[in-house]
Amino acid sequence: MDYKKSKAPVNTVTRNIMDLCDETGNIYETVAIIAKRANQISVQIKEDLSKKLAEFASYNDSLEEVFENREQIEISRYYEKLPKPTLLATEEFVDGKVYWRDPTKEAAQQQVLEN
Repeated sequence: MDYKKSKAPVNTVTRNIMDLCDETGNIYETVAIIAKRANQISVQIKEDLSKKLAEFASYNDSLEEVFENREQIEISRYYEKLPKPTLLATEEFVDGKVYWRDPTKEAAQQQVLEN
């Protein structure tokens, strides 16, 4: 998913819990799915930010020389204004863009079919 073009809200949104657990039947399972996706999104955002900021890295060992790079500050501000990973993951889940499965349920169904 391209988190830069996401329509996810920047602020917290109140949601109906019953609507969130319609697909899974269990609110705790829904929260676990959203949390795992949020972690994936967070890692992706951090990697992108690190790549962009690495271009500005200076490898001087001198602590006295600290440069404020305007482009580096703008990039940091842009990433600070993005919606939080939990909001992005929740939006994806609500829109049905998250693929998830439960291997324990699949194994139980397989056993029933074999018997």
